[in-house]
Amino acid sequence: MSSRYARQEILPPIGPEGQAALRAAHVLVAGAGALGSVIIDQLARAGVGTLTIVDRDIVDVTNLQRQTLYDERDAARGTPKVEAAKARIAAINGEVRVRAFWDDLGARNAERYAAGAQVIVDGLDNLESRYLLNDVSLKLGIPYVYGGAVATGGMFAVLRPGITACLRCIAPEPPPPGTIATCDVHGVLGMATATIASLEAAETLKLLVGATAAVERGLVSIDLWRNEWRRTDLSNARDPACPACAGRRFEFLDGDRLPNVTALCGKNAVQIVPRLVISCDLADLARRLAPHAAVTPAATSITATFRESGLAMEVFDDGRTVVSGTTDAEVARTLAARFVGV
Repeated sequence: MSSRYARQEILPPIGPEGQAALRAAHVLVAGAGALGSVIIDQLARAGVGTLTIVDRDIVDVTNLQRQTLYDERDAARGTPKVEAAKARIAAINGEVRVRAFWDDLGARNAERYAAGAQVIVDGLDNLESRYLLNDVSLKLGIPYVYGGAVATGGMFAVLRPGITACLRCIAPEPPPPGTIATCDVHGVLGMATATIASLEAAETLKLLVGATAAVERGLVSIDLWRNEWRRTDLSNARDPACPACAGRRFEFLDGDRLPNVTALCGKNAVQIVPRLVISCDLADLARRLAPHAAVTPAATSITATFRESGLAMEVFDDGRTVVSGTTDAEVARTLAARFVGV
């Protein structure tokens, strides 16, 4: 009987030894959405022995356009993505051990979920959590395969502690809330997320089989609609003054830089406060929210009332955001991350 990995094992860079390394490997996939679902699927099919998956979301019908692990039954039931992913992987490859956690990845648990992993792979939808993963990568000495996609394009890079620049060398600070492109505002082409996810999965396999010479050393950006590929060389991008990789200050992992999320007593609302004092372009944000919500401007804030959910979100010019209509911090954070990027 032929091995399920026969076509992969005959590849010279992998071979039987590389396949054995994959079988013994453990990867953390942070996020099980558009990027994560493709990454999880491809790593499982490739025979990666253990996958730890962390995601806080449930399957929604709007996910099915690009999130390949899920189907209409998952959306109808509102199944947590990690549970649907685990069930699907069990049907695809019973040799793979899936550790599924329906949880919000944060400073309190990121190190625990990353423990024992050889690679951390990015399937996230918000920048704050990516800076958190960067800190975990540096602190534990685990390579971080970074990726992101929105609209018709995306980017990826492989960040290796002590070898390459880290995320904060490349982008020292997260962009202000309201300036980050998100799928809910700008849309997303399923082929763009699948392409970035496949590139992330390929780089992960290279790391796991020890093919370090083949690992990408730049930041690669693509736009599938324009058929554009751009590569920025990161060979000399390490910042000797970087607070994270040079100074060993893990401000996001320590919780010093993550938003402060608080349920407002008696108001059926949740407040999200960025740790940094920033300026938010409310006029631009209002224009981008208009297709999704009724937007009411005020002197120092705008309020968006969403047509589908009935939730309201007030965003102030310093980035502070109050989500009304819920006391569930995760619901509020998800809404704010999707539309404001906080």
